[in-house]
Amino acid sequence: MNFLSHFYFDRHSEDPHLVLGTVLPDLVKNARKDWNIHPEKNEHLFGKSFEKAILEGWKRHLKVDRHFHNSGFFIEHTREIRKAITPALNNSIVRPSFLAHIALELMLDSTLLIREHVRTNDFYTHLRESDREALRSFLKLNKVDDTDHFFTFFDKFIHSQYLESYRETHNIMYALKKICMRIWADPLTEQEVLELSKILNDYHHNLLGNYMDIYDEIHSKLIES
Repeated sequence: MNFLSHFYFDRHSEDPHLVLGTVLPDLVKNARKDWNIHPEKNEHLFGKSFEKAILEGWKRHLKVDRHFHNSGFFIEHTREIRKAITPALNNSIVRPSFLAHIALELMLDSTLLIREHVRTNDFYTHLRESDREALRSFLKLNKVDDTDHFFTFFDKFIHSQYLESYRETHNIMYALKKICMRIWADPLTEQEVLELSKILNDYHHNLLGNYMDIYDEIHSKLIES
């Protein structure tokens, strides 16, 4: 799941460090894709309260992603999106399975905003209110030594408030193209972008009918665990 979908499950939390932890795995990967840390395997390292809260959020992120990727909802919709977009990607290096996966996650974030289940202001406020030194310590305990690089990315992420743009459906395709450009050079032509935009906009409109099923399912599983 993407940032706002992870935030959804803890949107009522008053602990900014827990909220930060729920999105930190994606923040770390976006800051530098070669950073691959596993704090959940070294829980004994995190003794301070803020560090423990960040770790708790991190573990919730892993649980949510595991439930999501194993769900019938994810399997069904990524299969249908892949089938729909494959003809438009015949001459592209972009893998339809990859694009389908990311597109579904961005559609869900967008839908949460459109239906006002989450507010980006609340999300960014939590990130701003988290203790930077606790976060720096958490990263260093995970062998992330270039914390300045992370905080440069982190500050830009907060300042841009980019996630608010997902409220407009047409921005999903723009975000998808940017993500593809991190992996492939010249991944999509203008014509492919136009074709994909139409397909994904139509799919997103249809998704609005049953999108809450997956959030209710995951919420129940989090309560049980």
